[in-house]
Parts: sequence; C-alpha cells; structure tokens
Amino acid sequence: QVQLVESGGGLVQPGGSLRLSCAASGSILRIYGMGWYRQAPGKQRELVADKSASGLTDYADVVKGRFTISRDNAQNTVYLQMNTLEPGDTAVYYCNARVHDWQTIKTYWGQGTQVTVSS
Repeated sequence: QVQLVESGGGLVQPGGSLRLSCAASGSILRIYGMGWYRQAPGKQRELVADKSASGLTDYADVVKGRFTISRDNAQNTVYLQMNTLEPGDTAVYYCNARVHDWQTIKTYWGQGTQVTVSS
C-alpha cells in the first residue's frame, strides 16, 4: 500500500501565499506523475497542476503565473507554491500520484488539506 500525506493548508488573506507539501510512502517502486487537484463546495474536483517524473508540468489556466509545482523525486514529495492567492482559490486541495507499487500501477490520493482565502 501507498500513503500520501499532505500538509501546509490554512487560512490566508487575499494576496498572500501558502506552500503545500505531499509526501508519498509505502511500497513504492516508482512514481510517475504527481500533482494537485482541488474541490470547492458544490463544484467538481479539478486539476490545479501536475508534474511528470521527467519534469513536464501542466497548470490550470486560472493558476498560471501564480502557482508553481515542484518535486523532490528522492524524497517522493511534491510541493505546490501558491502566490497571490484569491478567494476563488478556496478549496480542499488533494495530492495525487501515479505509483508503481511493485504489483501494479495505480493512482493514489491524499486525504486533502483545506485552503481558505479570506479577509
């Protein structure tokens, strides 16, 4: 089994910054893509950003230029630096990883961390 543990969420004022972290642990042979999704109340879960093992990145248009995803492959960790936060960024943020766990390739999710942007 593989576990993803997120941290770094919280309450921040508009214009502020937060940094989310997600560490993967367990029976990991290899991690392919790692990324972040978010889900606001009453809305579907949506991609925020992801990063392949080779370094290719993809961002949702609404966060381009404000958010940066990075990975530490040696530590099986992915980060999301969020700058110039807006109330519309308020959501539960979920870490996602495509993992080869010695038996099969599966997608795992973290438990989610709340980000609230409000004055």
